[in-house]
Amino acid sequence: MEFRIERGALAEAVAWAARVLPVRSPVPVLGGLLLDMESGDGDGTGVGTGAGRLRISGLDYEASARIDVEAEALSPGKVLVMGRRLLDICKVLPDGPVECAVEGSQFTVSGDGARFGLSVLPLDDYPALPPLPQVRGAVDAELFAAAVADVAVAAGRDDTLPALTGVRLGLDGDTMTLAATDRYRFAVRTVPWKATAPGESADVLVSARRLTEIARSLGRSGLVSVALDAGSAGFEHAGMRTTVRLLEGRLPRHEKLFAMEDPAEAVVDRARLTEAVKRVSVVADGDSPVQMTFSRADASVTLRAGYEDDVASQRLPAALEEAEELTVAFNPGYLADALATFTGPSLRLRLMGAGQRAMITDEADTGSHRHLLMSVRAQLA
Repeated sequence: MEFRIERGALAEAVAWAARVLPVRSPVPVLGGLLLDMESGDGDGTGVGTGAGRLRISGLDYEASARIDVEAEALSPGKVLVMGRRLLDICKVLPDGPVECAVEGSQFTVSGDGARFGLSVLPLDDYPALPPLPQVRGAVDAELFAAAVADVAVAAGRDDTLPALTGVRLGLDGDTMTLAATDRYRFAVRTVPWKATAPGESADVLVSARRLTEIARSLGRSGLVSVALDAGSAGFEHAGMRTTVRLLEGRLPRHEKLFAMEDPAEAVVDRARLTEAVKRVSVVADGDSPVQMTFSRADASVTLRAGYEDDVASQRLPAALEEAEELTVAFNPGYLADALATFTGPSLRLRLMGAGQRAMITDEADTGSHRHLLMSVRAQLA
């Protein structure tokens, strides 16, 4: 096996496949990346040189990744090497063409006078990469990445409640719904998608951490193919293919939770509110709340945080409807996370009162992006 490739292309491909490698594993070969160089000469002999395809694969017990890149094939073959060590080497190689080859029990990487050797791992011990599940349709890569980012902030971090660490991926007709909750907040995004067959539907749970990594890594243009079966989800885009094992369980349905009867509603500038929350939170110790007092008469909202002499406040314009005055308080981190997922000029807040639900949407509220927070009862001195 021998091939030539640009350092940048090799480094990007190795980094992409190495995302799924376990940090520690009792099975050493699972720390490896499989490099498969296919000859581009077209006669299957591997004689001569030419454009070829280098396939780099990695996996652990939960996920797999595979990426194809162009490389100059000097001779075809396969090799398994420690993935993170190869990634470290790629980061320090000089820019320009890199030559890679298997020499006995060693895989060599050299370029512009620098040369590295890596031990070869046993190919026979390496498990087969899981196949891509059935493709159910495709979604715009940029929309998908944005939607995953918007809901993943609400996913739980407690591994003792694994279902709450996931993102619900629901497919129904021409709509994809993504949702996540940690019991204190609940985020939902819907995006259009193209089903492979009429009436295509599914409802699965994918690790929020894994899905975030996948969505970020797949690129921001074109279509991402989405594949699902009973135990795994797969995503494919521009020569990159990855699978992830589904989580067991289901998230609570959000429809009834999001139905709010006769709430007060406030409209406020998104950028100014976001900045005000950051500003007053400087004096909020731990999870002490940020209090928001809305006044219809003054057309304002006053934010307060802190206790005793260590306090901060800021007043902003806000239009309040269905109430004369209303005070609510939120965990500052949760509130900041929610506000950061919106991009419109103004936000609409539906408020039920202290200790009750509060809904944040864009002012127009098309229903495609909603973030529910629980208001806390704590009041500031």
